[in-house]
Amino acid sequence: MRKVYFVKIVERYIIVVVALLVYSCTSYFKDSVDEEPIARVGESYLYKNDIVPFITDDMSAQDSAAFTVNYINKWASRQLLLSKSIINLPEEKLAEYDRLVSDYKTDLYTRAYIEALVQQSQDTAVSESQLTSFYDEQKENFKLNENLVQLRFVVLPKQFLNKDVVVEKMKNFGEDDKAYLDSIAVQFKKIHFNDSIWVSFSRVMAEIPAINQTNENRYLKKSQFFELEDSLGVYLGRVNNVLKINDIAPLSYITPDIKQVILNRRRQKYIQKLEIDIIDEAIKQNEFEIYINEN
Repeated sequence: MRKVYFVKIVERYIIVVVALLVYSCTSYFKDSVDEEPIARVGESYLYKNDIVPFITDDMSAQDSAAFTVNYINKWASRQLLLSKSIINLPEEKLAEYDRLVSDYKTDLYTRAYIEALVQQSQDTAVSESQLTSFYDEQKENFKLNENLVQLRFVVLPKQFLNKDVVVEKMKNFGEDDKAYLDSIAVQFKKIHFNDSIWVSFSRVMAEIPAINQTNENRYLKKSQFFELEDSLGVYLGRVNNVLKINDIAPLSYITPDIKQVILNRRRQKYIQKLEIDIIDEAIKQNEFEIYINEN
C-alpha cells in the first residue's frame, strides 16, 4: 500500500510541476527569455523557451501539461538515440552523414538567399512581342497532346418553354441574338458564350455530361450544332473550330506556359550572373583565392 501511495504522490508531483511549467510558458516566458533547463540528456539541455512556441492559447491546462510531457519524452528519446548512434555507427558513416548535413545546410541557406534576391530583382513582365517571338521560334515544340474546341453552349432546364427561340439565337448569334440571350440568361442552368476561347474536349465533357468519349467526334466537330438531353437538362451548342492531337497549339492556349518558360530562363540567367559577380567581387576584395599545386 505504501508503494502505491508513494507512486500516486510522485505522479501528482509531476503533474503539478508540469502545470507550473505550462503556466510559466504561457505567461512569463512569452515576455522574456529564460535559460533555465527543464530536462537534460548527457550534455544536451531542453529549455522552457524551446516549448513556448508550441503552447497555444486555446489549450486547456490539462492539454498543455500532456503536450509538455510528451514533448519532453520525445526530445529525450531522440537525444538518447542520437548519442547511441554516434557511439555505435562506423566512423565512415558518421563522416558521410556529417557531410550530408553540412551540404543540406549550405543548400538551404543559399537557396533561400538566392530566392530572396530573385524575388527582389527579377522582372516578371512579359510583353506580347516576347510571347509571339518565342512562340514563332518554338512552334514545332508546341504540338497538342489533347483535342481542343471553340464553342458556345447553354444548358436549359428540361421544362424550358422557349427552347426553339434559344436554338435560333444560338445558331445565328448576331448582336441582337446575344443581347436576347443575355437578357434571359438567369433562366439557364449554364452558359458559355465566349466561343473564341480554346478548351479541351475533357473540359467540355465535364460541363456537358451528355457528350462522352463514345460520341465526342460526332458532336464536337467544326460548324456542328448539337442538341442533347439527359436527366440533368437540355444542352444546346455550336462548335466554331476544332484542333486535334499533334496540331500546333494556338498561342492563346499556351500563353501561360510560354510566359513561365521565359521567366524560368530569365531566372536562370540572373542566377548565373549572380554567381559570377559574387566570385569576381570576392576576388577583388581578396576574400577568395585558389591554391594550385603544380607539382
